[in-house]
Amino acid sequence: MTATDIYAVPCLAGRSFASKHITVAVPGSKSITNRALLLAMLADGRSTLTGALFSDDSRNLLKCLQELGFTAWADEEAKTITVDGLGGKLPKQEASLYVGSAGTAARFLSACLGVSQGVFHMDASEQMRRRPMAPLLASLQELGCEIVFEEAEGHFPFTLKGHGFGKQDICVDIESSSQFLSALLIASALSPRDMRIRLEGTHGMAYIDMTCRMMAQFGVDCEKTSACSFTVPAGKGYRAREYAIEPDASAAAYFYALGALTGCSVTVDGVAARSLQGDVAFLSFLEQMGCSLRETPQGLCLSAPADGILRGITADMSACSDQAITLAAIAPFADSPVTITGIGHIRHQESDRLAAIAENLNAMGIRCEQKEDGITVYPGTPRPALIHTYDDHRLAMGFALTGLRAEGIVIENPLCCKKTFENYFDVLNSVIASLLA
Repeated sequence: MTATDIYAVPCLAGRSFASKHITVAVPGSKSITNRALLLAMLADGRSTLTGALFSDDSRNLLKCLQELGFTAWADEEAKTITVDGLGGKLPKQEASLYVGSAGTAARFLSACLGVSQGVFHMDASEQMRRRPMAPLLASLQELGCEIVFEEAEGHFPFTLKGHGFGKQDICVDIESSSQFLSALLIASALSPRDMRIRLEGTHGMAYIDMTCRMMAQFGVDCEKTSACSFTVPAGKGYRAREYAIEPDASAAAYFYALGALTGCSVTVDGVAARSLQGDVAFLSFLEQMGCSLRETPQGLCLSAPADGILRGITADMSACSDQAITLAAIAPFADSPVTITGIGHIRHQESDRLAAIAENLNAMGIRCEQKEDGITVYPGTPRPALIHTYDDHRLAMGFALTGLRAEGIVIENPLCCKKTFENYFDVLNSVIASLLA
């Protein structure tokens, strides 16, 4: 494939797969891989990450660590990454870094560098240059970091001039991204005194929980002292360790949704109900639509509704908003409207995802209604359409599912999936071949 290629989705409509069971392996979690990379960088020795994701996002962050002078290397075949941390110290006090389109790398690395001593020139892809950074950067300025914006204020590219921690009590607005708080929590372990972080907004708390649990796994406990404040204790420091990365629950969700659409049962290797990842909550919405779920030694197994009918639901997806596109993509096949709420912030992600959902559904002749924080999708028969992805991996992966039940659905630029799941369409083709065998 080249970046200008298209993917014509094979339509499986009219076939019965009720007797079929498929097992799928997906890459390691993007969210966990990039958090673990940063925690390993800040830890006090050699950490080995197993089951790691290799994608544009993780490769960009790994390259940034190397350009900061850290000894860090990967074995992609073995899915391992090894990082020699220096206990929070940086090998270089000046560097020019490119984070690509990785929001985790952009936010987490900026926070750590902004409270360190040094000068760091930060740049990103055109896509990441448009995404929100201002709330995090305002918090770093409050801590004493000088920031020189080279173009639009509050956006990449910029230069960080870090001077450590000038305060021990700050506030951050997370309404447009929970990554701002995650970034500050991780970086606060470097403070010589206890750090208190107050927050405005409640978006993405499942990801904050993941961050806190991973910090604890690397040796630093942060305490949620109230509904809107956290304290990170001083003097602990991250400990190097071997760390196993879970399979990506976001990637798994596409294949569970595939099972719901096609009538087969699906197991994704290693995905468990006790996952660190908030996107496992997506499975509860599939259950509400009539699917059944059971835990097996190999991983969670989802079976399609026994009567083959998906029910319409109202779903607050604030805890798993990355899957809003997935639910919207299968919603036309439900027996009544599907309403998705709690996702207003997805207008500010890799694309304006709410607008893109509505645009692509309308192109397929599916009625939908945008709201301030969500969308309602009405049942219908999708007509042939080209899906505009806006270089957004989740639009490409999610709307490919629609084409499994509708003729003529074509995905533009399928290679945008390399951001997090570079062989998604190869895996999808393999699953389709298994169903047809």
